[in-house]
Amino acid sequence: MMGTAAQILSLLVRQGATVSVAESLTGGLIGATLTGPMGASAAFRGGVVAYATELKSSLLDVPCDLLDKEGAVHPDVAEAMAGGVRNLTKSDYGLAVTGVAGPDTQDGKPVGTVHIALWGPDGRVWHRDVRLNGDRDAIRKTTCMEALDLLRGVLEANLGEHSG
Repeated sequence: MMGTAAQILSLLVRQGATVSVAESLTGGLIGATLTGPMGASAAFRGGVVAYATELKSSLLDVPCDLLDKEGAVHPDVAEAMAGGVRNLTKSDYGLAVTGVAGPDTQDGKPVGTVHIALWGPDGRVWHRDVRLNGDRDAIRKTTCMEALDLLRGVLEANLGEHSG
């Protein structure tokens, strides 16, 4: 994952862009991965670990009515988290994950249900919804990889669209 993080940071720097993360089930794993390579401070702004549902609302501006209706594990919650962390940190990109790492279901959603959202410049949003297998540790690590892969793919597609 460290190689992917270095690639992402290089792409962000080349585009003059920054990223922040909002994490639930990964508990800071994405932020830790992105800050592993030297020079991460040139593109990584920060992160929020909103593990408790009420923190998704109070820290990241996820609408309470959405959380009440759908629970914390929903694509729209991931999108709101991504937008919330982007606004909070004044980043170009906000990357968010929410899901069920196990061992128990959450809000009626089975273990392995994961929603990833990336909110970028000009209000563009990308989603990745996955159903993962494995134990808690494997689901958390795979979620991190999937989220970083989404971010890298968007940055590669956008290369050259942003001026420094």
